[in-house]
Amino acid sequence: MALLATGEATGPGPSTGLSSAEEEASKRRGRVGYLLILPGFIFLLLFFALPVVSLLATSLYIKPEGADVGQFVPALEFGNYLVVLQDYWPAILRSFGFALIATVAALIIGYPMAYLVAVRLRHRKLLKGILLVLIIAPFFTSFILRTQAWKQILADEGPVVSVLRSLALLPPDGRLTATAFAVICGLTYNFLPFMTLPIYANLERLDTRLIEAGGDLYANGFTTFRKITFPLSLPGVMAGTLLTFIPATGDYVNAALLGNNQNTTMIGQVIDSRFFRVVDYPGASALSFLLMLAILFLVILYVRRFGTKELM
Repeated sequence: MALLATGEATGPGPSTGLSSAEEEASKRRGRVGYLLILPGFIFLLLFFALPVVSLLATSLYIKPEGADVGQFVPALEFGNYLVVLQDYWPAILRSFGFALIATVAALIIGYPMAYLVAVRLRHRKLLKGILLVLIIAPFFTSFILRTQAWKQILADEGPVVSVLRSLALLPPDGRLTATAFAVICGLTYNFLPFMTLPIYANLERLDTRLIEAGGDLYANGFTTFRKITFPLSLPGVMAGTLLTFIPATGDYVNAALLGNNQNTTMIGQVIDSRFFRVVDYPGASALSFLLMLAILFLVILYVRRFGTKELM
């Protein structure tokens, strides 16, 4: 009887175990959460989603017969994509090739730097702070100024070319500027902090007791690094490679200042030329959209193939 009375009092519906005041407080917190994410959602809608839609629409425009320069009308001309692919596929492949080489070079250079600062100098606070400042120091100057500095370093009369010529590693009339080597050097240097800092942040959180355990189990330093340190740092490596490869693919400053010829032209230069000089808005938009889709496809493929659970 007591149970029936209780059932009649509470009603036939399922019981949530919360009082009406607690349910109202929970609903209020939910509304507050939605209000907090609303500014970010509006920002992404206005400055990311709408520009992408506008870019896609512009890539399908056509130029009417007899129209002036820069005059286009809305259409569904998917042939624009075939035209730019046929004309500029070497620049697209070159951009991805340069970005890949620069990413690998940045990883080879940046990982030892991050490992030294985060692991080897973990307890030497002063030296660790100085090296961290040196890693971040390139951000204190302009991207263009840093690239111009590399142009001076690799100039025909610069110190690097002079030393290489004296060692017979470069012909007397050989040069480094206006070559793929110079462009890749500029990309590697300018995006090196984007590789080093994520790896450092990951290694900084590494539990050193795991490394000590490897030594207790009679593993040498290389085995401990291969079996413990490097696998645990893969999330940082993944983040660093993505932060380096993605902007390096669309970069045009290094190619323009350190290359500036047909053999070093990257897709960023082509987009800049089609948009501002040739005034071919559909072509530039089609190239931009293709570049975005290609990068997105490669990133998804890369994360699914080599990613870690944290990134999936």
